[in-house]
This record gives sequence, structure tokens and C-alpha cells, in this order.
Amino acid sequence: MNQYELTYKPFGTSAILVEWPSKIDENIIQDIVAFENSMEKGKGILDTVIAYNSLTIRYDHKIDYKSEVAKLKEQYKAKNKPAEQNSKCWQIPVCYDTEFGLDLTEIAETKKLSVEKVIELHTNPSYLIYFLGFQPGFLYLGGLDDQIHTPRRASPRLRVAKGSVGIGGAQTGVYPQQTSGGWNILGKSPINFFDITKEQPCFAKAGDRIQFVSIDRETFHEIAAEEEKGNYELKFQSL
Repeated sequence: MNQYELTYKPFGTSAILVEWPSKIDENIIQDIVAFENSMEKGKGILDTVIAYNSLTIRYDHKIDYKSEVAKLKEQYKAKNKPAEQNSKCWQIPVCYDTEFGLDLTEIAETKKLSVEKVIELHTNPSYLIYFLGFQPGFLYLGGLDDQIHTPRRASPRLRVAKGSVGIGGAQTGVYPQQTSGGWNILGKSPINFFDITKEQPCFAKAGDRIQFVSIDRETFHEIAAEEEKGNYELKFQSL
């Protein structure tokens, strides 16, 4: 396992911010996930929050900062669990029909590619989930093919539909809720990315992967109906 020079900072009286080198890197996020996996939740640790190059550890009590950091340093040195242990690659159905892909044709024309090629480039990668944020259930993904990197729209839309799949610069992702947004919309997924009624509201976590799978409109509506009833089971592969 990689070992990095970490920085530890107090975050109030009951939390610690652990920082890795300040860059977006797959090896770093895997190291963060491995470190988080080594922690025993429920034994004084309230929760943890992963970002691109940091891990915030929140405790259920006021902590002795120096003592806790010493423990974390020893724990980091001793970690030996592979970061991808228990991770999954989720197969996310997406309909790229122009009914949903509002900017798909424009992206294809701008990039001098066929619509089919844009879809192929978008569905080929296995995207690493770096962290969840922005909105509940919004997945920050790495791995978008640079042939379809596209700047955000100059004029954001006031309303982007729930499930819309888009590109913003070098990133791609899915809007888990209806919101305003400036990403270029390629299609739509019928999957519910956040359900507050479930024990784990979002099915995915940092360190998992996402594979987009192209579906037609008929399949989209079939899955949407099953999802509405709570009967649809999302496919995945264990890593």
C-alpha cells in the first residue's frame, strides 16, 4: 500500500481533518478509502467524510487532539486492507435518446464526432467515485474520456431533471434531484440515487465504480416503473 505524508488538523473540539497531497489522483482516493476502512465505526467515531484529498473524522465526544492524532498516525502506518475490498462496480442504465440528451447532438457536432461515438466514449470507462457531495447522492466521478471534455454551459438551466446525466468540463455525473445546473446533458437515468427512507440512502460510496449502460426509451420507462414500485435491483460486480 502507498504511504503518504499526511497533515492532521483540528476541526473543532470533536473532529480531525486529515489531508493528503493536494491533487486529484486515483491512488490517493484509494489510500483514503483504505484508511477509512481500517477504522472501527461506532467506537467513539461518529462518522467520516471523504473528499478528493482529505478525510474528516468526527467523534461522538470531545477529543484530546494530540493523543488522537498519535493513534491515527499509528493506524495509518498499520493499515493493510486493500482500498477496493468490498467495493463494487455499479451498472447504471442511461437513455441517451435526444428526448433526454438535450445537449448530446451539440456536443457531437462540436467535437466532430457522431452521436453514437459520444455515447460509446461515455459508456466505455469504469468511473471511480471520489466522493459524494453537492447534493445528497451526487457522485463525483473520475475517468471521463478527454475526447468529450466539454466546458459548462455559459447559461445554466434553471431546471435540470432528476436523473439527468451530464458533462461539466472534465467531469461527468448524474443529478440525483431536480435542480438548476450548467452541465451539458447527455441523457437520463431512471435510477433513484438517493432515498432517505433507506438505511443507506445512496447505494454507492467512495472507492466504488460506475459503469454507464446505454438503454432505449422503452427500457427506460420499464425500469422507471419498477424503480417507482421499489422492485428494481441495480446490477453490480464485486471488485
